[in-house]
Amino acid sequence: MKERLLILLTVLSFLSIECTDKSKSVPPYNVLFIISDDLTYHALSCYGNTVCKTPNIDRLAAQGVRFTSAYCQGTYCGPSRASFMSGLYPHATGVLGYTNPRPQIGDLSTWPQHFKNNGYYTARVSKIFHMGVPGGIEEGSHGADDSLSWSARYNSPGPEWKAPGDGETLESNPDGKKPVVGGNTFVVVEAEGGDLVHSDGKTAAKAVELIQKNKDKNFWLGVGFVRPHVPFVAPKSYYLPYKPYSKMVLPEKVNGDWEDIPEPGINYKTSLNMQMDIRRQKKAVGGYYASVAYMDAQVGKVLDALEKSGLTDKTIVIFTSDHGYHLGEHDFWAKVSLLEESSGVPLIIKVPGKKPAVCHSLVELLDLYPTIARLCGLEIPAHVQGKDISKMIDDPEHEVRNAAFSVAPMREGFLLREHKYAYIQYKEDASGGIELYDIQEDPKQYSNLATQTGYERLVEEFRSKMKAKLLKVRDVDL
Repeated sequence: MKERLLILLTVLSFLSIECTDKSKSVPPYNVLFIISDDLTYHALSCYGNTVCKTPNIDRLAAQGVRFTSAYCQGTYCGPSRASFMSGLYPHATGVLGYTNPRPQIGDLSTWPQHFKNNGYYTARVSKIFHMGVPGGIEEGSHGADDSLSWSARYNSPGPEWKAPGDGETLESNPDGKKPVVGGNTFVVVEAEGGDLVHSDGKTAAKAVELIQKNKDKNFWLGVGFVRPHVPFVAPKSYYLPYKPYSKMVLPEKVNGDWEDIPEPGINYKTSLNMQMDIRRQKKAVGGYYASVAYMDAQVGKVLDALEKSGLTDKTIVIFTSDHGYHLGEHDFWAKVSLLEESSGVPLIIKVPGKKPAVCHSLVELLDLYPTIARLCGLEIPAHVQGKDISKMIDDPEHEVRNAAFSVAPMREGFLLREHKYAYIQYKEDASGGIELYDIQEDPKQYSNLATQTGYERLVEEFRSKMKAKLLKVRDVDL
């Protein structure tokens, strides 16, 4: 009898331990979501840039999983941010511009709202949903923010292009007579004063404060940096490594590069229509790099605060951008295009206790919502169209997608990016033109195969895939 009782107690003890272990297998992680604005991964040293130095983002990459094939779902701010925050593709919500998704999604929960509904303190600092830059930053306004997503929200006003310092308008200023101007314009300002004069410095300081104040509760904290979005404004010290600007190296320029590109595929900002000569182009690259370096320093302050608060082992950290950016590739500048430089994004995810890795599997920003929910032990809402990529954190060779999807609503453009091919069509019936690139053979996308003999069948296959995808992205009951 005693032996049976001893065996029973042992079994109960084992079951208790097993149950406890299971409860510990999904700890209540905090979430620190850091996003830069208009950042190409080509500007980060952890992605191979040897000129622009980003030691703090590199530090995070060395500790987490760095994704090399991550893509946005909209190649400019509004549709991209509304997409990954709502968990829905742009054409599912209809947010193809700069509006908040709330009127379209109704009672559906956004990513931070889902965490808020599950007991998290949720806060944002500066730009998470769309916010006009520089206008919204100058005003310190909420922009197209969604108030239901947050327990608290904070804006970080800054002088932007009006900052005192040495400034020059590079765009549409061939005679050099135009003063420094605002708007979506290429302007470089080597500003007087320190980090805290500007929006991103204030954003970092508020994020540090919130981490310290809320270290005893579960939080989802969104930290939105606005650099390197134009104007390229940063304290003067950040420009020094990139001067003289004449030493900046521009991407290769190929004669006849645009001849096989459909008209909608010619970007809205080019060296030609911006009237930027070589000197101005090189200064634009230097100004962009200085803005990236400034932003990177602010990322470092936030990561240091997390460490000092003892929360590193309890916090998932994500770093990304809303889309990529052209810095002269194909003589294109800025965003909107569906080529690699504009549609691809940096993405780093650091999960406590997980080994660092590099993952080449295709992922979308849309996958962040379900993935982080799963890692934090929360249910994934039924409306979410992204995929859970949490297995990639342990196994970087794991794949959940055979293609990534992105849109450029301004151009009625659609992208299917597979490992080997990138397929782009303009208009839903492709009547606006088609681009097809063999990324493995032609990674810089100079040769549009859709215009060449012998690829007709492959083009038709992609048209069929795109038609099916467009039906699927709208397949949600709002």
